[in-house]
Amino acid sequence: MTGSERAHSGMVRPAGRRLTAEEEQLWAMVARTAKPLRHANHAGGLINHKRPRTEAGQPPKRKSAESSPAAAPRLRPSLPPLAIGWREKQDVARGRVGIDARIDLHGMTQAEAHQSLLAFLRRSQQAAAKFVLVITGKGAPNALCGERGVLRKHVPLWLGLPEFRSCVLGFGAAHIGHGGDGALYVRLRKLRA
Repeated sequence: MTGSERAHSGMVRPAGRRLTAEEEQLWAMVARTAKPLRHANHAGGLINHKRPRTEAGQPPKRKSAESSPAAAPRLRPSLPPLAIGWREKQDVARGRVGIDARIDLHGMTQAEAHQSLLAFLRRSQQAAAKFVLVITGKGAPNALCGERGVLRKHVPLWLGLPEFRSCVLGFGAAHIGHGGDGALYVRLRKLRA
């Protein structure tokens, strides 16, 4: 991929540096939610702003509709955002709506936390819980990159994954009394009968 292609795809990174596994996973999640921009011409096809040239410098001849390959499959519409409303957050923070269960992920590795969180959310959904509290902790500051908390960073990403979407209706940062930036309120989907 050339530098200009990387810039157009949004994948800008320093030359010679490879993406880490976490960066690749994050990029894959973002790429799945991206919708391509479509500009239709009079025939209903896409407009290619940079037309390829043949060796002679002439644009290639257009193919007839019969010889064109089958249309690319349509992408599924993106899923709705996982956000809980301001009023719901206020109701939970003020105790008008109870927190049905809580899990503390402190001290767990990413793999342990991922498995524990998924099992916890499924159990809570089975128990007809509406709101749960997920405590990630704020994490110790990382002197190398200035970031805090691996779980604090990854749990919101995990909640958007397909295996979690079957349980999670939305989530948001918890009130300071429930852990603030180191915790999340998670609204669970009702289990279908």
